[in-house]
Amino acid sequence: MNAEGWQNMLVAQIDLDAWQIFLIALVALVVAGLVAAINIVKEYERGVIFRLGRVIAGAKGPGLFLIIPIIDKMVKVNLQTVTVNVPSQEVITRDNVTVRVDAVAYFNVVEPVKSVVNIQNYGYATSQVCQTTLRSVCGTAELDEVLAERERLNDEIQTVVDEATEPWGVKVTRVEIRDVNLPNEIQRAMARQAEAERDRRAKIINAEGEFQAAQKLSDAAEVIARHPVAYQLRMLQTMTEVAAEKNSTLVFPVPVELLAAFQRIGEAPIAPLQNE
Repeated sequence: MNAEGWQNMLVAQIDLDAWQIFLIALVALVVAGLVAAINIVKEYERGVIFRLGRVIAGAKGPGLFLIIPIIDKMVKVNLQTVTVNVPSQEVITRDNVTVRVDAVAYFNVVEPVKSVVNIQNYGYATSQVCQTTLRSVCGTAELDEVLAERERLNDEIQTVVDEATEPWGVKVTRVEIRDVNLPNEIQRAMARQAEAERDRRAKIINAEGEFQAAQKLSDAAEVIARHPVAYQLRMLQTMTEVAAEKNSTLVFPVPVELLAAFQRIGEAPIAPLQNE
């Protein structure tokens, strides 16, 4: 074979290799396009599709969806409940006490399109709203209310935050005040107050007991005044109780009325028994 034949064969081989490379590249491009076009949206997700920058047909899902590569873009939004720890905030209560309060918030996306279009980062924005609302709500309450009325404050914070996040398609389901850190001097003052309150209750209970005892003694005195014999019986009972204490000598006064009663009993004739 001459040089011209070898040259023609080499050109044909180069053309064949170029076609093979083109076909391989075309197949790879088609496969890549199919992979990019196929989108799977899970049960707890929704897909927001943008076509040339515009939202089309609302949120999609769950299931398998095909989009046009380069022209369409899908943004997936998670609908699961998100838990956010609200960092500790320094709050000055209405009675001018400085405390540190932290909380936890629970929210989820209910309108995926709004959460993508109306806000850049709905999670971060919701956390910031929770922080500011926690400071403002606790700042309008007194320290005793922050400690004793957490349920009311939780509901108030949740209502305010939910109203603020509604334009973003976010629903705040619950906000819980988790911990209230008090200064050491306030803790000591509250301990002294609690101790004083316990002492006050003890004195009141003791006074009520004394009052009831005095009232019972007054009732007993009225009964004895109406029935003198009851006084004598009470005296004999007291003698019996004292004698049971193993005393060697027992001295007690005997009323003249009791001696007269014994004398009358001794002088009274004894009636003979009569047989029927």
